[in-house]
Amino acid sequence: MKLKPLDDHVVVEPLEAEETTAGGIILPDAAKEKPTRGRVVALGPGARLDDGTRAPMAVAVGDVVVYNQYGGTDVSLEDTDYKIVRESDLLAKVN
Repeated sequence: MKLKPLDDHVVVEPLEAEETTAGGIILPDAAKEKPTRGRVVALGPGARLDDGTRAPMAVAVGDVVVYNQYGGTDVSLEDTDYKIVRESDLLAKVN
C-alpha cells in the first residue's frame, strides 16, 4: 500500500453497491447510490492524546466498515479508488 494515512485517518476501499433491490429489481447505473461500505486497507497510528501517547484504533486492516456516503476524501491510485476518512467518521464495523 503506497498510501500511509496520518493520525486517526483510515484508508477504505469501497465495496460495490448493490445491483438489485431486496424485491429483486435490477438497478441501472444511474439509480445506484454511492457505496457506503468498504474494506479497511490501511490505518494511521492513531490520534495523539494530550499526554503525547497515541489512542489505539478501533478498526483493523481487513475490517468491513460503514461510513458516511458523502464523507471523507476520494483518492485514485493505480486504477483503484479509495476513500480516506477519520476513524471518528466511521459509523459501524460489519461482523
